Amino acid sequence: MPSNKPGSRLIKAAGGVAWRPGPDGEPEILLVHRKKYDDWSLPKGKTEPGETLPVTAVREVLEEGGAQLALGRRLASVRYSVGGRPKRVHYWAARVLSVDSRAVPNSEVDEVAWLPARRAVDKVSYAHDHGVLADFAARPAGTVPLILLRHAKALDKHGWKKADAGRPLADSGRADAKVLADVLACFAPRQLISSTAVRCTDTLRPLAKLVSVRLRVEPSLFIHNQSSGTEAADPVAIAALVREVIASGEPTVLCAHRENIPALREAALAALGGHPAARDAEAPAGLAELPRDWDEPLPTSGFWVLNIAPVEAGTPPETAETTQAPRPAEAPAVRPARRWWQRLRARGQAASPAPAGAPVTGTPAAEPGATVTGASVAESGADGPAAVDGPVGVLISADRYDLSES
Repeated sequence: MPSNKPGSRLIKAAGGVAWRPGPDGEPEILLVHRKKYDDWSLPKGKTEPGETLPVTAVREVLEEGGAQLALGRRLASVRYSVGGRPKRVHYWAARVLSVDSRAVPNSEVDEVAWLPARRAVDKVSYAHDHGVLADFAARPAGTVPLILLRHAKALDKHGWKKADAGRPLADSGRADAKVLADVLACFAPRQLISSTAVRCTDTLRPLAKLVSVRLRVEPSLFIHNQSSGTEAADPVAIAALVREVIASGEPTVLCAHRENIPALREAALAALGGHPAARDAEAPAGLAELPRDWDEPLPTSGFWVLNIAPVEAGTPPETAETTQAPRPAEAPAVRPARRWWQRLRARGQAASPAPAGAPVTGTPAAEPGATVTGASVAESGADGPAAVDGPVGVLISADRYDLSES
């Protein structure tokens, strides 16, 4: 039989656990039937040359099942051998924005099914899909991403004689900004907020044009004293901005600098329940285990995606007592008790973002990619977001992304 020998060329693929709310509020999962293999599986496919994994996942689910996605948290990846070559498939939990019923049947898929996780696990043909579905079922489906992005590569500051705020992107940085636009669009952002530095605004401008969302420039995100190596960010303003963004319930990208990305991370933890850094001492720790590289600096064009479940104001999250996988086929058909995150879903869906390109409520219309300078949220007054106390969300996962990853 063919063997998966060391050094064999890896087949890279990506897909998604595409979900939508079912009639009873439980998430329904998209499965596809491939006529060539007569099997049921999660939609997935191989990456195209130069394509990033998130883009592959969104494209393949659209092509196979007709579902347009907004990516959520990363799920377990699976490995197996195909024709003697190793194959690795990366998966995301992904909220369905829309479905084109005309997309199926197609050259690969002749039928689709939408099933609850506990039924989907019995429907799929391959055991490796069980672990992916179990990972999906273990945590909330309805999360909102907060993306903390380090700007793309800029010209060297030692060769730049003008004001640091005007230092532009290098050629490689401009190329990365275009790639970032495609990758970040997979998360369907509806708020784009940047430091006033040109290298930050130019990093987000291609994304702003792609998703037709105006670019908001935030002075509190700019680092003023980079030459001295000190961080000049106002922690009060940073904390207020992050809390405002999380409380909005909108998928958001914050583009900042190497020096203040740590401050943004810590401000997010302080605003979120379910983590030891949360202000709410009653919130249970450990709902989201931070990855080992949480404190490591991001490379240029690198970013964190904090997947957040909203909570009712003033209501601490309940303890997650069970994170079970879908029940095996031989288990009694007993409907499981609703998990704590299922009881929060109603609010999460009420705050769900519209598809990319929809107008933002409460903001003036602007040309795609236009820049808007907003007042610092630290000045928003006692009734503004800065005045809110207690957790404004629950951290479900923290996923790190690097454009250099294959």
